[in-house]
Amino acid sequence: MKKIILILILAIFCSFFSYAQSLKSVSILGDSYSTFDGYMYPDTNAVWFDTNMKHKTDVNSVKQTWWYKFIKENKYKLEVNNSFSGATICNTGYNKQDFTSRSFITRMNNLGSPDMILIFGATNDSWAGAPIGKYKYAGWSKEELYEFRPAMAYMLAYMLGRYPNVEIYFILNSELDKTINESVKTICKHYNVSCIELNDIDKKSGHPSIKGMSQISDYLSKKFNDKGDVY
Repeated sequence: MKKIILILILAIFCSFFSYAQSLKSVSILGDSYSTFDGYMYPDTNAVWFDTNMKHKTDVNSVKQTWWYKFIKENKYKLEVNNSFSGATICNTGYNKQDFTSRSFITRMNNLGSPDMILIFGATNDSWAGAPIGKYKYAGWSKEELYEFRPAMAYMLAYMLGRYPNVEIYFILNSELDKTINESVKTICKHYNVSCIELNDIDKKSGHPSIKGMSQISDYLSKKFNDKGDVY
């Protein structure tokens, strides 16, 4: 009898392990919108969301974040969340500071081995008034990576080579500068990377509220369930 019980337990464990292994893995490259204390890799990344948000926003649990909800509700698994509060895509940050240490193009090679990558950025480039630069799709200089358009193109070109056979999507925040929006969509189209543009997201202190997090998750789920709407 004990032997039968042991075999059953082993079978259940193997089935669960097999199911977990079969789930598609998702990595996130983001800024403050995708952070939550204790869930970042590396854990030295600056975070904005935590369990004690006080009056900043009503989000106080990782289960309320857009990425946690999206991954759980669509039966994915988290590979790496490499998000960094205040990060710009290019190397220019607020007050023209050098943000190379936290920029997307610095962190983009540290996302594990996922099946899917969600890039959620450009918000701080817009808010910081980063230099726009010119559209350029090869031969980027170090100086040009301090400008948004060259850095955005460099990022997508690198990631498509670094992560072959991985689905890559760019999530574009609502209420950003018009030039940033146009630049993101133009560069995504050039590289055939799907751009998912958000609209009317509920926010507090410039960041998604619980309602806003749910809106983002629901919006992504709808887009992924209707690939014809993802461009």
